[in-house]
Amino acid sequence: MKGFKYPSLIFSDSEGKIFDHPELTFAGRSGDRIVLPDPSELVPLPCGSQLFTLPGRVPIGWDEVSFKPVPRMKIGSREVDCTGVAAFLPPGYVRTLLPATESKPQTPILPLWAYSSAGWKDGRFWTTGILIDPNPHWNPRYFGNDQSLKKRVAISLKSGNGNRLLQQLARCALEYHCFAAKNVFYRRWECPIPTSPTCNAACIGCISLQPSECCPASMERIRFVPTPDEILGVALPHLREAEDAIVSFGQGCEGEPLMQWKVLDKSIRELRSKTDRGTINLNTNGSFPDRVAKLCDAGLDSIRITLNSPHPTYYNLYHKPKGYTFKKVVDSLLIAKEKGIYTSINLLVFPGFTDREKEIEGLIRLIRKTELDLIQMRNLNIDPDLYLNAMGKGSGIGISKMIQILKREFPRLQFGYFNKAKENFSTSG
Repeated sequence: MKGFKYPSLIFSDSEGKIFDHPELTFAGRSGDRIVLPDPSELVPLPCGSQLFTLPGRVPIGWDEVSFKPVPRMKIGSREVDCTGVAAFLPPGYVRTLLPATESKPQTPILPLWAYSSAGWKDGRFWTTGILIDPNPHWNPRYFGNDQSLKKRVAISLKSGNGNRLLQQLARCALEYHCFAAKNVFYRRWECPIPTSPTCNAACIGCISLQPSECCPASMERIRFVPTPDEILGVALPHLREAEDAIVSFGQGCEGEPLMQWKVLDKSIRELRSKTDRGTINLNTNGSFPDRVAKLCDAGLDSIRITLNSPHPTYYNLYHKPKGYTFKKVVDSLLIAKEKGIYTSINLLVFPGFTDREKEIEGLIRLIRKTELDLIQMRNLNIDPDLYLNAMGKGSGIGISKMIQILKREFPRLQFGYFNKAKENFSTSG
């Protein structure tokens, strides 16, 4: 845009030190296409973000005429090999562009993070993203790994009578820095309830289990199935006492919770026999509609079903379902809606794929058929090239434009990032 000052390209040297380029501005990537970001996409890097170097990736910048890779750069008296830099945005933000890079031969697979474009301007870092959900409960300032958390964890474990689920959540809070797990020990907001060590899908970007030839998983999957008593030991006091209380089955540190549906069924019934306070939520792949129906009857309040695409072909390429079909996923949404349950999808957003025209058209058909209440837009944690190698090359019309189209088609459809307490089912944000 004429007269508009874009952020400068940033890159790192072999020691991880970050520099801004004196001449080139930063670019972004939509799928496999390098683009100049729309100024409306630019936001100062939000509090709670992280910066990553991208091994084996050469940064690409814009010189007012063309996009140029920068493999080497002179810094003072020395010449350095340049490595791309990406931002990881905090919860509530959906990225709109990938980092603009090109890969060297035999490039290593990147760890499971959501990589966003990043630049430098006016003494601060910038990125491309949208604050899709301003829920203040997830502000990073509430989730420091401070001494207060460690003391609360120690007290809870001491009085937990060997509850294995509580021990798992303590590890998630302290070792994996899981925001939701930290909530357990502060008795506030959303509380995770992992239950399943097994899964009936093999998602390419699974953060709890990866084949040895790929990148390491972000966390170790739970190795046991908690008993209903262990679940109640964590969930019941949370529902009774926490502000805006939510307990959620289906977490990043487990497989598919519907694999343990009988445990969930008994737990939900017992919870609801003791309190009607709070929200009981299920995060799932929706592979067993009959089990979803039973859990709705048991007392479930809301359901969130994860998918990367509304098209069976692309769904299967990413999720690699074992023994179920995409039709089952849609049927679960329909059944939950028929049961009066608040329904949402966890849409795994990838710039340059999710916003392709055919993806948007398919999403419109899915929303119309299932009458969804909410789309949770979650950044897909995966190496961009790994994902595009599976999904095929292409680019999108822009994440912002996609959201505008969906809002125009479905004025009552809600957009967000987080699960909602039942008191907020009818409100946006």
